[in-house]
Amino acid sequence: MSEPTAEDTKIITLARSTRARTGAAEGAAVRDETGRTYAAATVALPSLALTALQVAVAMAVSSGAESLEAAAVVTASGTARPGDLAAVRDLGAKAPVFVADLKGDLAATL
Repeated sequence: MSEPTAEDTKIITLARSTRARTGAAEGAAVRDETGRTYAAATVALPSLALTALQVAVAMAVSSGAESLEAAAVVTASGTARPGDLAAVRDLGAKAPVFVADLKGDLAATL
């Protein structure tokens, strides 16, 4: 498992604070090719269910991002869902996905 850079640690922290602020199951953040970051929390509505990472990727795309440099998800499960990885890979085939626990400690790099 490669160690995250200082910029990667920032998106992990951003994901963690977003989850904590909203009380959601997960928090996520992505960084695009220009260095802009997008943070999101899980959406769990009767008519719409999205993971935090899916929302963060969608926010980046809707803001004009063309690629992703890195992504992070903070979750109690210790792993990202397959759909999460697919969403990130659509914009960043080689972008690392950092998975952290609720305390922000790195559990995996995918």
